[in-house]
Amino acid sequence: MRRVVVTGLGLVTPLGGDVATSWKNLIAGESGIGQITKFDPADQKCTIAGEVKPADHPWGFDPDKRVDGKIQRQVDPFIVFGIDAAGQALEDAGLTELTDEQKLRAGCSIGSGIGGLPGIELESNNLANRGPGRVSPHFVHGRLINLISGQVSIKYGLMGPNHAVVTACSTGAHSIGDAARMIRDDDADIMLAGGAEATICPIGIAGFAQARALNTGFNDRPTEASRPYDKDREGFVMGEGAGVVVLEEYEHAKARGATIYAEVVGYGLSGDAYHVTAPHPEGKGAENAMRMALKKAGLEPADIDYVNAHGTSTMADTIELAAVRRVLGDDLGGASMSSTKSAIGHLLGGAGAVESIFCILAMRDQVVPPTLNLHNPDDGTEGVDLVPLTAKKREVKAVLNNSFGFGGTNASLVMKRVED
Repeated sequence: MRRVVVTGLGLVTPLGGDVATSWKNLIAGESGIGQITKFDPADQKCTIAGEVKPADHPWGFDPDKRVDGKIQRQVDPFIVFGIDAAGQALEDAGLTELTDEQKLRAGCSIGSGIGGLPGIELESNNLANRGPGRVSPHFVHGRLINLISGQVSIKYGLMGPNHAVVTACSTGAHSIGDAARMIRDDDADIMLAGGAEATICPIGIAGFAQARALNTGFNDRPTEASRPYDKDREGFVMGEGAGVVVLEEYEHAKARGATIYAEVVGYGLSGDAYHVTAPHPEGKGAENAMRMALKKAGLEPADIDYVNAHGTSTMADTIELAAVRRVLGDDLGGASMSSTKSAIGHLLGGAGAVESIFCILAMRDQVVPPTLNLHNPDDGTEGVDLVPLTAKKREVKAVLNNSFGFGGTNASLVMKRVED
């Protein structure tokens, strides 16, 4: 079977406009969550979010580095984030100048959970208030989810698979898993894979708040709002950004002397078949996805050293933990588990990809990121290392990353260090 490895990383997060800044701030215990600045949230129930910082901020993102100004004006921010993260990953992998032959065997699998919501809101208002003649001619192709893959494919001449996953908050993980399968099935040698999201807009915040999903009790203390596994949690905090990896067939990467960060060895996906927004109360779908990923990886539960939990800071946290316990053991077999959403919020369709990169960096640096704001742990968390408040140095050879989404869609990825 063809092996799949990770050779490039790209990040745009509330903690930084690139991989180095995001990771440094995450390990330092910084929070990227604050008051919403993209619009006036005064009449909203929730006034906080994990926003990507502007270029003049110390952690800022400068879209002009990799995204043409004309494209920026035509598309929604989630596409801009995705194009930039893809460019970072290609640069990191040393693959920005592909041969014509390589381009035929290189593709994209970059998705989003919701896509161009701010632009849809804007143009709907234009239609209602100014008439159909004032709707942008770029409205459709500037908001479609598959246009991250489309734009990246055009920019870099990638003529292999052009794919976009839309599975709510499992999108980023599913995108990586699907892309790995494409390489294993010999559809490609190189795949850009990941997810992006940018839905911090009035309708996005109002919609999730009305569904009682968002944190509304910490508007005056935004950095304390996302608190997975803590008894005082009361909803998730919306974040935005993108994560993209370069996946490559192992022999192809080895032949060109590429830096290999990790190998994607297991991918599990399942459905709860239970409820549109609530997870199965016993976490059966999550358990099924994790077991499938471990089986595909050929690893034992005791081989997992770190779990990056879906951990959204909602009632689902304890359901996920119970499922992980059933798979790995009551004490997780000695593995550490944390939720990095405590620092950046929930990036929805971008979450699984961003968190996969955090897992890869944990293996690279032998340190696991913390769960911020975990001062009063939930009942049932006893005996589990949830890495409260501060990053932890430890051996990390294999990792499990979980992502679960509305509609009962679940994804689990297992990655490991490549020792040879």
